[in-house]
Amino acid sequence: MSGARFEELCGIAGPVSRETYEALLRFEKAFVKWNQRINLSAPSTLGDVWRRHILDSAQLFAIEEKANRWLDVGSGGGFPGLVIAFLLPERGGSIDLVESNRKKAGFLQAMIGEFNLPARVHARRIEDVYELVRQPEVVTARALAPLPALLDLTAPWLMNGACGLFHKGRDYRLEVEESAHRWVFDLVEYASTVDPQGAVLQIRNLSKI
Repeated sequence: MSGARFEELCGIAGPVSRETYEALLRFEKAFVKWNQRINLSAPSTLGDVWRRHILDSAQLFAIEEKANRWLDVGSGGGFPGLVIAFLLPERGGSIDLVESNRKKAGFLQAMIGEFNLPARVHARRIEDVYELVRQPEVVTARALAPLPALLDLTAPWLMNGACGLFHKGRDYRLEVEESAHRWVFDLVEYASTVDPQGAVLQIRNLSKI
């Protein structure tokens, strides 16, 4: 089973060291333990944290395979931001995590310290960190907001050259149509490797109509 998990991770994220894989296994256990005290994830997903959260997050790493400066907004329980942080030492990169909930931000900080991750937590609202975060190459978000609102929140970075990678569910095409009334952007849709009905939207060259 362990070997199959490792191969699955590499198949989704690209080449990953055995050390990184083992760290993610330890993180999985820590996440479940912390979730007993802090509501980090819906109970219905705890039976398969590895696939529904960790692998779902790791797929972003293969889409932007050369990016080193990442930003995750609305990081919550660490998906996809913390998972990216585990993978980034393979490239020598770093990630900023934005989470306004103090308890969840505390969890993120604890994981960064425990696993010595190349990440920094901002326990603030997204709107309050525009001047604090170095311009990223990639901005990520998962289950944060509908795409029109998400573009509003991340526009300061996307309009300055960053790429957006956003997890979306089955109704994402409607969100794209709604966004097109206000924004112009280049879009590539990647079928999720984990959720048969989901997608990852890659957005570049964002500008207002």
